[in-house]
Amino acid sequence: MKTILAAYSHVLKGTDSSILSALQDLPSTPWLALRSKMEKHLQAISVLQWLITFLVMGAACTVLLIYLFCTDLWVIAAMYTAWLVFDWNTPKQGGRRSAWVRNWTVWTYYRDYFPIRLIKTQNLLPSRNYIFGYHPHGIFSFGAFCNFGTEATGFSKKFPGIKPSLVTLDGNFRMPVFREYLMCGGICPVNRNSIDYLLSQNGTGNAVVIVVGGAAESLNCAPGINSVTLKNRKGFVRLALQQGSDLVPVYSFGENNVYKQVIFEEGTWWRLAQKKLQKILGFAPCLFHGCGFFSSDTWGMVPYNKPITTVVGEPITVPKIEQPPQDMVDLYHAMYIRSLGNLFDKHKTRFGLKESDILHIQ
Repeated sequence: MKTILAAYSHVLKGTDSSILSALQDLPSTPWLALRSKMEKHLQAISVLQWLITFLVMGAACTVLLIYLFCTDLWVIAAMYTAWLVFDWNTPKQGGRRSAWVRNWTVWTYYRDYFPIRLIKTQNLLPSRNYIFGYHPHGIFSFGAFCNFGTEATGFSKKFPGIKPSLVTLDGNFRMPVFREYLMCGGICPVNRNSIDYLLSQNGTGNAVVIVVGGAAESLNCAPGINSVTLKNRKGFVRLALQQGSDLVPVYSFGENNVYKQVIFEEGTWWRLAQKKLQKILGFAPCLFHGCGFFSSDTWGMVPYNKPITTVVGEPITVPKIEQPPQDMVDLYHAMYIRSLGNLFDKHKTRFGLKESDILHIQ
């Protein structure tokens, strides 16, 4: 109060001081600190709800549907099951995206928790179709979901006329309700029929986003590791040639930093068990931890709030060859690896890595 009165008296005396400048010198009020703390908690909640949804929603809704058949509400369960049968192939036919869901405010809190950024390096033509190769997988591919499954980072504004479709495990689309939730984000199954439909029967301006390394790559994700599983992953290149869709390398700096993982050496019993379960379940059972909800000093499921910056590289023009020979697949695969390496080297120092850091291709 004394500061305000002093400033006011200076104004009356004709000095250059002002009440505004005096107010700027006042200490921050407690409610500003409280608001900041609340925002951080909302950000953590938004990430945690997505994790719980991803891990639990499908199984929980399946159990609930079975339970409803044993109650007086069996009619509701029967009606939804009939709808499920009728709608079974929709995920393979472009899905059913919702602009409303993709623009939910919760995704902006999700984005700001890390934070996540999307960097555009080249314009993409709406008259072409694209296959984005996303690297690395990380534990949960937070960057892939935020950038391509929502509009939190402004994909549609940065790439007008391009419609992204993130693809994930087929099994997720066999789970009631959860499948609807995924489709609202424009997410589709990662199978041949689904990708062929998006690239050949859905017009142009489509970008199919494939996390190329998949579950196998997640076993090698840890802070400070710059490694991608790509050397023997050529199926997406063959698809690009068959559909005449351009290949676009995408690298997310920081994706591996949000969880700490115990990485078992090749040949150990634990590593063999992980690979065996991966083949059975379709995903890799990783031994990892993040931080607690209330403190970063405790262990928990909440990821560490480390920046994730996703850089979309320059497209590689691909001709359409319905039956591409193996040497042609190998040629474009090598071009893709070289382009991804160049993208990594060009931007690594800008996003927290050293000049000496290299990208390991496995």
